[in-house]
Amino acid sequence: MRWIPTCAVVTTHRTGPLCRLLANDALGRYNDGREGTPGAIAGGEWDTAQIVESDAVVNMQDVVEKQLQSREGVTLSMPVQYLKGVGPARAAIFEKLGVCTVADLLEYFPRDWIFAPERIKIAAIKPDEPATILALVESIDYQEYRRPPIFEVVAADDTGVCRIVWFNGGYLRNQVRLGQLILASGKAGIYKHQLQMTNPKFMMLDETHAEPEKHFSGGVYPASGRLGSRQIKQIILPVLEHLDDLVSEFYDEAVLKETNLVGRRDAFAWIHMPPDEQKLDKAKRRLKYDELFLMQLGLALRRYRTQHSASATPCVLTDEIDSRIRRRFPFLLTEDQNACIAEIVQDMSRTTPMNRLLQGDVGSGKTVVALYAALLAIANRTQAAIMAPTEILASQHFLSMERYLKNSQVRRVLLTGGLTGRKREELLTQIRRGEIDIIVGTVALLQKDIEFHHLGLAVIDEQHKFGVHQRAELRKDGVPHCLVMTATPIPRTLAMTAFGDLDVSVIKHCPPGREAVITRWVDPKDRRKAYAFIRERLRARKQAYFVCPRIAAVEETGREIKAATDTWKELSERVFPEFQVALLHGRMPSAEKQRIMTGFRKGRIDVLVSTTVVEVGVDVPNATIMVIEAADRFGLAQLHQLRGRIGRGESKSYCLLFAETDNEVAKSRLEVMTRTADGFEIAEQDLRIRGPGELFSARQHGLPDMKIANIIDDYDLLVIARRHAFQMVCADPSLAQPEHRNIRRTLIAKFGSSLGLADIA
Repeated sequence: MRWIPTCAVVTTHRTGPLCRLLANDALGRYNDGREGTPGAIAGGEWDTAQIVESDAVVNMQDVVEKQLQSREGVTLSMPVQYLKGVGPARAAIFEKLGVCTVADLLEYFPRDWIFAPERIKIAAIKPDEPATILALVESIDYQEYRRPPIFEVVAADDTGVCRIVWFNGGYLRNQVRLGQLILASGKAGIYKHQLQMTNPKFMMLDETHAEPEKHFSGGVYPASGRLGSRQIKQIILPVLEHLDDLVSEFYDEAVLKETNLVGRRDAFAWIHMPPDEQKLDKAKRRLKYDELFLMQLGLALRRYRTQHSASATPCVLTDEIDSRIRRRFPFLLTEDQNACIAEIVQDMSRTTPMNRLLQGDVGSGKTVVALYAALLAIANRTQAAIMAPTEILASQHFLSMERYLKNSQVRRVLLTGGLTGRKREELLTQIRRGEIDIIVGTVALLQKDIEFHHLGLAVIDEQHKFGVHQRAELRKDGVPHCLVMTATPIPRTLAMTAFGDLDVSVIKHCPPGREAVITRWVDPKDRRKAYAFIRERLRARKQAYFVCPRIAAVEETGREIKAATDTWKELSERVFPEFQVALLHGRMPSAEKQRIMTGFRKGRIDVLVSTTVVEVGVDVPNATIMVIEAADRFGLAQLHQLRGRIGRGESKSYCLLFAETDNEVAKSRLEVMTRTADGFEIAEQDLRIRGPGELFSARQHGLPDMKIANIIDDYDLLVIARRHAFQMVCADPSLAQPEHRNIRRTLIAKFGSSLGLADIA
């Protein structure tokens, strides 16, 4: 049978436009989302013969009730609009809460839970012990003159009377009515020889509440102004009756026992309506595990597919190649650099494409390791591409390589979006013919008209600036080895999630000879002293950065946020008129940005006022002062990146954080910055303070939103889930075995498209 739109006014003969119009109008009036009214049934084609067999018009409500009684069970993909008590109006509110389907509703977890004591009679109440009572409201009194105002109810059952008081309870005047039943739970005491319950949790009841405790206890949901927690619960509770049909188990009994997990159906039932706190804890643990497991399973599948979908060109290292490469560097590589190179060399020697993350603190020497890998690819007659997020960083990489590759036979080129016309066409032809060995560029390297002759290695710097799909784009001309770099140290939890499909190499220590950067949080009243100190350093022929959060001035909540344009004007005209002060920001033309950076690098500019365009990659050893205006506006990782622009030579360097804030989170960030220069410690603190979503975009990396798990607090579960997921993919790479059917279906529904896993469906 095909489903018919709700409230259809139809006959066997009258199915024209007018009839449809009447039906739709009736549908809009009847199914208006009021509590208790049936929701619409999933629409379909008109099928009049299924309803009536005469020309008589059918009663609207009868049709609705008939279809509601004959409908098939609730499904996970069913829009919430079609659930009882929802309708179009409430569905629109649910959509704003991120709930569109029944599956979303089941995962709309409570923010808190109420465990009410078992209901007792008023006469059985013991002072100062929790109690739940069901009583009739006999009187109401709002004492507005009191401080604080008091809302008072006298309620009684067949055994006694209890006074119930709420402080600041004026909002209850429209909720509590004489003659209604009230279910109240809290501690009762004796006040003026009378039993009194103060500020209890409560619920007003009517004759429809057959099991009042069921509606009173349980989850407290994140609500909106137009849809309260209790209303959400009343919509969710009937859905829980369908859990046997909606929720399938993922794991067999052996896995459940080994991981100490409860069944999946029990977990969903208990998270919304926990019988006790122990079962709530078990439900949380199971659902957290499932979230982490599915995420790790997606990463494991992506990793497996990358490794087995096609072959890469093996790049073999010989003693002669190693010697020729190392002669390019006028220094000995550090122990950490050599260890990372060994891991990269081992990966690149195989036909399985390398998929490795190289992480190291600012100034640790990642570029040298990347150049070693690129030269290894070139020695094996393939090309290397190095992609950076900005033109400034791409230019910086190119200049660094120019220093190391001077007088070599390696053919290299810088390709950015600013290169156009005939010169660009000639360059693309050379790349296509294999006449260029190393191509350094920005996202311009992903443009469709760029074809590589034989790409052996793709290096992506500052991976968090790019998305998963952009990394995949570099593989459109084959399957090169891939090396991802980041100067933002990644906590172990993020390394297992946002970069969970990559092998990880770490440069922990910076090369010798670098002075530690002295960091100070400067009170605005000491700005004159700070300027005097900076002036002394400038007179000693050192250079300084001033970094502002915005290009132009914007006033927020009564406070003017420092802007780069205003700061440049103030410094150049009033503070440091005797020095060369330049302005740099992202809206400038590429040629202008390059001109300014070249002037600063060559010492022709003393002070560079900038936005965070200098956050990564700019290397000016003579710059020893970093001033960060409105430092409370930046995250810890970003502050650390900015500080990393100095301390790159042998002179002592200073980072001055200007900030005036009452925000405790911002204060904690600034204190961490003054306490440590360890990028990994800073990254851990940043993750705790801001959460993973702000550090690395979950959407970029194809990761699902965590609705109940926390990759920091649930790290132990994450480790177990990761091992379990990777073992499963190793045994069943396409999840084709019958026992994995439910997992595969849920994985595809949850984030198959974002991880590019549609091919396992």
